[in-house]
Amino acid sequence: MADFHDDAGTIQALLERLDKLRLPRMLALKERVDGGEKLTREDLDFLKLALEEGQQAKQLVAKHPEYQPLASRLVSLYAEITRKALENEPGA
Repeated sequence: MADFHDDAGTIQALLERLDKLRLPRMLALKERVDGGEKLTREDLDFLKLALEEGQQAKQLVAKHPEYQPLASRLVSLYAEITRKALENEPGA
């Protein structure tokens, strides 16, 4: 079993970033696309960054499976946003 203390600082930083920056923005994006809006270039850049960070966090989640439910919900949220954003595009 992985030693939690080895990763504690990284996990804390990721959770704080998620709580203060990433999740509020993702929820705002979901609300916008659910309302029929299209994503801007800035929104797409943000989602790309969020996805890249998620890929990096996969190793931590593998070592600390207690975070798997949170990671799964974030992946689902990302998928919902992108699916709805694609529906909002003309010709989609």
